[in-house]
Amino acid sequence: MAQIGVPGLDDVLGGGLTANRLYLLEGAPGAGKTTIAMQFLIEGARRGESVLYVTLSETAKELAGVARSHGWDLRSVHVREMLPNNDALEPEEQYTMFHPSEVELSETTLKILADVEQLRPQRVVFDSLSELRLLAGSSLRYRRQILALKQFFAGRNCTVLLLDDMTAMEHDLQVQSISHAVIRLDQNNSDFGSTRRRLLVTKYRGRHFRTGYHDYTIGRGGLQVYPRLVAAEHHKPLEQVRMPSGLPALDALLGGGIERGTSSLFVGAPGTGKSTLGVQFALAAARRGERSALFIFDESINTLRTRCAGMGMELGPFIDQGLIRLRQIDPAELSPGEFVHLVREAVTEHQAKVLLIDSLNGYLNAMPDERFLIVQLHELLTYLGQHGVATLMVGAHHGLIGGNMTSAVDASYLADAVVLLRYFELAGEVRQAISVVKKRGGQHERTIRDFSLTETGIHIGEPLRNFRGILTGVPIPVETPASSPP
Repeated sequence: MAQIGVPGLDDVLGGGLTANRLYLLEGAPGAGKTTIAMQFLIEGARRGESVLYVTLSETAKELAGVARSHGWDLRSVHVREMLPNNDALEPEEQYTMFHPSEVELSETTLKILADVEQLRPQRVVFDSLSELRLLAGSSLRYRRQILALKQFFAGRNCTVLLLDDMTAMEHDLQVQSISHAVIRLDQNNSDFGSTRRRLLVTKYRGRHFRTGYHDYTIGRGGLQVYPRLVAAEHHKPLEQVRMPSGLPALDALLGGGIERGTSSLFVGAPGTGKSTLGVQFALAAARRGERSALFIFDESINTLRTRCAGMGMELGPFIDQGLIRLRQIDPAELSPGEFVHLVREAVTEHQAKVLLIDSLNGYLNAMPDERFLIVQLHELLTYLGQHGVATLMVGAHHGLIGGNMTSAVDASYLADAVVLLRYFELAGEVRQAISVVKKRGGQHERTIRDFSLTETGIHIGEPLRNFRGILTGVPIPVETPASSPP
């Protein structure tokens, strides 16, 4: 098995590339084909293998510049240029009796075969097929040449990677049919934000691989792939343990707290205290010596810390101890796959037991297509549940007060518990109320309680029993029946 050297890609390929086979890597210019090819060869050189880069489009100097931009050293990689010489445009160099393709293709092929015989490489990259296609002149000659290359390398213990920039007018499926595996790189330039890149393995003979699209990024150090999350692969036995919030009244509402491996949704209008409730659970976990990870989409980390400090909820000491980890997410720059990768890192490396996503509205903006948000969120919550993580989600309603409060993301059916926070008007004041409208796997209090955020923290008052219509925002007092005379 030939490890390809790209983080995450070997996992997608089911362990790497089967050695001594021919593979096709295709994608539009700028998708990262050359970067993967270099990582593939550098990994081989690191393992003590002889490697060869055959370039028909870029010069060795240009390739060295690409390598320097990633901090790589190509001295262990043999680079062969198969470019037209400087005299190719001279009149005396123009062919008269033969078509140029009959001479140039033969010369190029002979040079390649001579290098292979001399170096005896275990890994070879051809960059790219579009130039070979032009040299061939006709589609029939091109296909015969590709078949001849495959037969030539068949008995030479060599893993071959062909790059195709897909610039031909007609997409030729001949190379795909003779390749042992085909990897396609896609990139999508959205109206706003960074370019979204995805990888798809369309074919791999004789091996089980991860189907579907996988996000990837290109940065200094190379290309990194974020394999699509499949929660069914991470099933673990789980013991149900309650996690208190540190607020007796809130724990009473929730029937003793939230359970490990469950998801809770805090939903309400902006400013009702949803994020603060999530932070309260993280603080309670930190006081027990457990780790938490908070992914913040909507506000800056500095604003969150300042706001919590103003209520006596100081995060600094726990952040310094590594018990609480904050990560600010820019939805315009982060792909969904990269976000899932960060969540998995928080669980596997940071050992987080409480995870906050604030908010689902920001998470929605990170998705290229909102149709798949709920499906991906379901997979993510299942994965976190199987690892015993208590997941807290924040969902903001559109509007402030009234009966027609809607949410951009309806994840209430996915969540195991739903905590509703609402504004209501009373005696010339805007006040807040909290209630638990859903909780799977246990009893919970069904009252609507007074809720407030003060400089001393979160305060949950007595049930608001003397009113009706609190959830509409404009409650109506209910007179207490007079006691009957003795």
